[in-house]
Amino acid sequence: MDQMTDVGTLHNSLLEKAKFNDPDITKTGETRASVHLTGLRTLWFNTGTLCNLTCSNCYIESSPANDRLVYLTAGEVVAFLDELQATESAAAEIAFTGGEPFMNPDFLGMISESAERGHPVLILTNAMRPMMKCASALLDLQARFGDQITIRVSLDHYSASLHNLYRGDRAFETALVGLKWLSDNGFNVHIAGRTLWNETEEALRSGFERLCKRENIAVDAFDASQLVLFPEMDETLDVPEITEACWSILDVNPDDMMCATSRMIVKRKGASEPTVLPCTLLPYDTAFDLGNTLKDTDKTVKLNHPHCAKFCVLGGGSCSVSSE
Repeated sequence: MDQMTDVGTLHNSLLEKAKFNDPDITKTGETRASVHLTGLRTLWFNTGTLCNLTCSNCYIESSPANDRLVYLTAGEVVAFLDELQATESAAAEIAFTGGEPFMNPDFLGMISESAERGHPVLILTNAMRPMMKCASALLDLQARFGDQITIRVSLDHYSASLHNLYRGDRAFETALVGLKWLSDNGFNVHIAGRTLWNETEEALRSGFERLCKRENIAVDAFDASQLVLFPEMDETLDVPEITEACWSILDVNPDDMMCATSRMIVKRKGASEPTVLPCTLLPYDTAFDLGNTLKDTDKTVKLNHPHCAKFCVLGGGSCSVSSE
């Protein structure tokens, strides 16, 4: 680990400018860690960064005004599904994130097309008004595909006050209505929480367990796949650079990193076609662009970003269902 005395501690000071500058070596001249694609298990689509909320801690800065990632079209998604079908990863999970995916006018067609091809489908949503406007269509998808579709609802904390702290007044109450509706109607529903509250994982899971029991929500809070607790990300804060030696120092397997099994498709504003990226966390950093087709995905990913260190290597974070 690059000049670390305690590998479990992340500092709150600002990130040193000398870090994360060279894709091959760290500030101290050590070989930067890299990850090879072992097999594509999850193909992500960012449907666009427009969102009904402006959350102060959103790593992708989604909002009603942010269209830095424009809406993908159903045709663009189908093109990647066609390409995927011709590979050894033809059975990969298809996952959708945003922004708020249900704001994309083509989104329901994307879900249907993916599920009809036999893919497990994961949808990330805040379960608020954009989703509920699609209630009738969602019920139809549920009747057709059942547990093939998983809907993961963002609920930062089990209490309204802390969830609303970053997402706005009554965001918790509105999201809870959508979450309960999903559960009441038999959807395969998961929850995504966050770990910035200075609570132990046991305390967080216990709190979500109480909420789910009180509201009769079919989520097992002690199942790590049903309640996913994500570490925080702030690329301005200091984190250690990850070297090749870190894998053995930390006893972490590079094959367990998200970029070993996942890729994400985005379309940046002004671009003529979508771009393939190694993961969901780096949508704007062109240094991580892998190309425009899935044949370009089999490239080594150099962990040259603070998110690689804090979220994935040290935080143990992964966004897909298949890797949980």
